[in-house]
Amino acid sequence: MGELRTSVADGVGRITLNRPEALNAINHAMVLGIRDALASWRHDPEVSLVVLDGAGKRGLSAGGDIRALHANALAGRNDLSRHFWHDEYELCAIIDEYPKPFISIMDGITMGGGVGASAHASIRIVTEESRVAMPETRIGFSPDVGGTYLLARAPGELGTYLALNAATMTPSDALACGFADYYVPSERLPHLYQALGERADPGSPAEIILLFDETPPPSELLAHRSWIDRCYSCDSVADILERLGAESDTHAGAAANDLTRLSPLALTVALAAVRAARRLDTLRESLAQEYRVSSWLAEQPDWTEGIRARLIDKDNKPRWMPSTLAAVPANVAEVALNHIPPRH
Repeated sequence: MGELRTSVADGVGRITLNRPEALNAINHAMVLGIRDALASWRHDPEVSLVVLDGAGKRGLSAGGDIRALHANALAGRNDLSRHFWHDEYELCAIIDEYPKPFISIMDGITMGGGVGASAHASIRIVTEESRVAMPETRIGFSPDVGGTYLLARAPGELGTYLALNAATMTPSDALACGFADYYVPSERLPHLYQALGERADPGSPAEIILLFDETPPPSELLAHRSWIDRCYSCDSVADILERLGAESDTHAGAAANDLTRLSPLALTVALAAVRAARRLDTLRESLAQEYRVSSWLAEQPDWTEGIRARLIDKDNKPRWMPSTLAAVPANVAEVALNHIPPRH
C-alpha cells in the first residue's frame, strides 16, 4: 500500500499516513506525496474536501523522520535535511492556504511534523485519545513546521511554556491553545467519514462536524495559566527558572526540573523564536524564520546528541554543549534567527 495512501470517493480526497510501525513518522517521500496529491486535487471537480488521517491505532504522526535526519547529520549530509525541511515547511504553507476544506483528524499522538501536517488545516479535529506536542527541545532543537506561529498565538504565555518544556497537550489543551477546533470521540469517526461522503452540500463540512462535536473536559493547562504567565513572561530562560523556583505550586517546581534537563542552547533559541514569531504576521514568515533556525541548529552538536540520547541509545543522558545556560553565548539567538542557510 505504500507509506502514503491517497484515494478519492464521494467527493472526499483522503490522505492517510501509512507507517504505523514508525508511528507514521513523516519522511521526505511522504511530504512530496501529500504535496502532489493536493496539487492534483486543487482544481479537480471530483474533490470537494480533503481529509488527512493516520493508519494504525496509536496516532496521526509522532513527527518527522528524525532517525533519517540523524543519519544525514552523521554522514555530513545536512543538505539533505535542509532539503527535507524546505519541502516540509512549504507543505505547511500549502495546507494553510489550500482553497478547499482541509480536515485533519488528530487522533492519538500528534507531535512535531504531525502537527505541521494537521494543525494548519482549515478544520482540525481532536479526540479523547489526542496527545499534541511540539517536543523539539527534548532533542536539542526548536519548534518548527509552523509551530512557533501557533505557539506565539496561544493565550498568555502558554505557548512559551509548551515550546520550552516540550509539554504534551490534552485534547482540551489543544483546543484552548488554538491547535484544534473540534472534539469528536474516536468511536464516532467512522460515522463522521460516512457523513462527509454523503453530505448534500459540499460547502458545509463544518456543519456536518458539528453533528459529531462534543464538549471536552476542562483544559488542565488553562487551570495553571496564572503561574505560567507569571514565570514564562521573562526575557531569558534563566529568569524563567528563577521565577519558577519562587512559586509555591508544585507544578511550577516540576516545570523547572524539566527545563534543567533540556539543552540550554535549544531553550535559548526556542524562547527567542517564539517571541520573534509574535511579531510576524503570517505563517509563511514564521516558516521562513524556522528554516533559518533549523538549518543553524542542525550544525550544532546538541541536535545529534539529543537524538542519540532519546531515540538511538535511549539512555536519556544527553551531554549538552554548552552544559549550562550561563555558558550559552549572549548573541546565540540572534545568530540563529538571522542565519543564512546554504542553498539546498
